[in-house]
Amino acid sequence: MSESHHLSSTGPRPDEDPVVLARGAALLFGAVFLLVGVLGFVPGVTTDLDQLSGSGHHSGAELFGVFQVSVLHNVVHLLFGLLGLAAALRPRLAPAYLVGSGIVYAALTIYGLVIDHGSDSNVVPVDTADTWLHAVLAIAMLLIGFAVGSALQRKGQYTR
Repeated sequence: MSESHHLSSTGPRPDEDPVVLARGAALLFGAVFLLVGVLGFVPGVTTDLDQLSGSGHHSGAELFGVFQVSVLHNVVHLLFGLLGLAAALRPRLAPAYLVGSGIVYAALTIYGLVIDHGSDSNVVPVDTADTWLHAVLAIAMLLIGFAVGSALQRKGQYTR
C-alpha cells in the first residue's frame, strides 16, 4: 500500500476538507495582508518612505517601488490581516471574511478605475498598480469565499 493511499484512506485529505480550506485561505490572506501592512513602513522595501503621508495621493512612498502607500493604506492592510487571522480561528467566520473582504476590494477596484488618481478624492491612495492588484484580490477572495462557504454549507458545517 502506498503512503498516499494510506493517508487518503484515513479520512479526507486537507485539500478536500472545506474547514481546512476555509481556515487556510483566511490564514493565508490574513498573514499576507499583515506582512504587507508592516512592510509598508519598512525603509528599502517601501521606497521614498520619507514621503509617506497619512493619506491621500500626495504620498510618494511605494511598496516594492510599485504600489503607492500611505499610513492609512498600511493600516487598512494591517486591519485586514488581523481580521483574516481571527477568521482563520473559526471556520464559520472564514468564508464571511473572504467574501466581505472580496467585496471591499471589488469596491476599491471600482474606486481606482473611476477616481482621478491625482485628485484630492484619492484618499486611500490608489494608483494603477493598486487597482489591478485589488481586482485580482477581489476575484480570488470572492471565488474562494463562495466556494468554501458553499462546501461548508453542503456538509452542514456552516449556516448563514
